[in-house]
Amino acid sequence: MTLETYTLSLHGRRVRLREHRPAADTGDEAVVLLHGIAGSIETWTPFFGRREEIGRRVLALDLPGHGGSDAPRADYGLGAMASIVRDVLAVSGVRHATVVGHSLGGGIAMQFSYQFPEMCDRLVLVSSGGLGTEVSLVLRAATLPGAAAFLALAVNPATLALARQAARLGRRLGGSLKTETRELARHFGSLADPARRRAFLSIAGSLMDLRGQRASAAEKLYLAESVPMLLVWGARDPLLPVAHGRRTAELLPDSRLVVRENAKHFPHVADPDGFFLLLNEFLAETAPARLTLDHVAARLAASIGDSKTPA
Repeated sequence: MTLETYTLSLHGRRVRLREHRPAADTGDEAVVLLHGIAGSIETWTPFFGRREEIGRRVLALDLPGHGGSDAPRADYGLGAMASIVRDVLAVSGVRHATVVGHSLGGGIAMQFSYQFPEMCDRLVLVSSGGLGTEVSLVLRAATLPGAAAFLALAVNPATLALARQAARLGRRLGGSLKTETRELARHFGSLADPARRRAFLSIAGSLMDLRGQRASAAEKLYLAESVPMLLVWGARDPLLPVAHGRRTAELLPDSRLVVRENAKHFPHVADPDGFFLLLNEFLAETAPARLTLDHVAARLAASIGDSKTPA
C-alpha cells in the first residue's frame, strides 16, 4: 500500500493530489476528498493517518486556486470545479467514486453528482455549502466592493508573521489554540498569496451576495434520491448553520444526518477518529448508486409531468 503526494498537468495547469492505494486492487472505485474554500488537502491529513483501515483507494485534490494547485484567472464556478474533479478521476483510472465534500467541496460534490451521475456512488456532505441561503456575515463581506484591498491589508506575509509570533508567545504562557481554530487560521492564512486571494474572491462572488448564498442545490436534490447520502454537521457551526443539514435530511428521508454537538465548521478535524468511523460505517452499509443517464432522464421526466404549457 502506498501514500503519494504529486501534481498532475491538466489542461496545461498543475493540480496537486494526495493518493492512497491499498495493497489489494479495488478496481475503478475510490473515495474522493474535496476541501472547502481557502482550504487544501492538508485538511484531510488525519483521515490519511487511518487510511489502511478503509481498504479503498483514496484521492484528495487541491482544487484550482487552492493549496499546491495553480491559481489561474479562470472560471471558479461549481460546474467548472466539478469538471476538474471528473477530469482528475478520468486520468487516474477512477470511474466510480464516493465523493466527500467539506463546505465549498460539498457544493462541488453535489454539482458533480448532477453533471456526472454515472460516476457518483455516494455523497458525503460535511458542513456543506449550497443547501440554504444563510451564511456568516464574514463570508458575505467578501462580496463587498473593496474586499480585495481589505484582505490584502489584513492577510499578508507581515501580518502572518505577527500572528505566528503571538501564537508562540501564547504557547509559552501555557495557552493553545483549539484544533478547529488552527484549521480556520490555516485557511485564512492561505489568502496571503495574491493568486489564491483572487480565487477566493472569485468563488465568493460567484456563490454569494450580501443576502447570502445564491447557489442552491435544493431544487435538484430529488435527482440524488437514489444516491446514498451522509450529512455531517457541527452543531455550533458559525459559517453554515446546522439547520441546512436538518432541512436536507427532511427533503431526503433516506439520507443520514449526524450532528456533532461539540464541533463547529470542521467536524472532520474536530473529531477525525469519529468522522472516519462514520464514513467507514456508511461505506460498509450502503450500496453504490451506479446511476445511468436513463435514470436521470426518468427522474427529470417525472418532475416535468404535465407542466408543459404552450409558448
